Amino acid sequence: MQNEQSLKDYIYTSILEDIINATYKPNQIITEKEILQRYGCSRSPVREALISLCSDDVLRNIPRCGYQIIHITLEDIENIQRYRLALECGMLRFYYNKTTDEQREKLNELDKLCSTVDGIWNHWSCNTDFHLYLISLSQNTYAYKELHRAMSILRRAYAQYYHDKWNSTIPDMDTRYHIKLIRALEEHNLDDATTALSYDLNDFGGIHLF
Repeated sequence: MQNEQSLKDYIYTSILEDIINATYKPNQIITEKEILQRYGCSRSPVREALISLCSDDVLRNIPRCGYQIIHITLEDIENIQRYRLALECGMLRFYYNKTTDEQREKLNELDKLCSTVDGIWNHWSCNTDFHLYLISLSQNTYAYKELHRAMSILRRAYAQYYHDKWNSTIPDMDTRYHIKLIRALEEHNLDDATTALSYDLNDFGGIHLF
């Protein structure tokens, strides 16, 4: 059972990475048969992986046809960013005046990594880590999980819309408000922290929320 679960997770991750890397294109149909042939395993872990990908809105099951790669629209991206705006800025009020020197130093370290790592995917990972660590300071596991889910969807959108445009060039301006946010947390200034975080979220790939 454990081996089947591990195989299911491996297949899930592999298919997701193939979507991120554009091996599979938006709206493309993949079938259970081709996945079975590719991984040479039993039907059960493949089917479970495909069901999980459907549950996570990565694939859409089309009966008697296969599984379609869900296309993320610009409207979807804008809606997710507006959700993040409400979630991340809303949670600030629960911890803006409680951060420690060690926590702010961790945020500084993550921010520096955003501008020093090579490659857009390393940059994306560091920026994601910054925002997930930030919301973790609220000590609200539900908020953390919801942001993690939103960032996972945006990672696919990032690949779909901006990978070809940016290629290997890192859009380093999209983290320019991090330092202002950290400074506001140090000063226990909710208004400045909210403003900095709002402008940071407004910088995503040309999607302007306000």
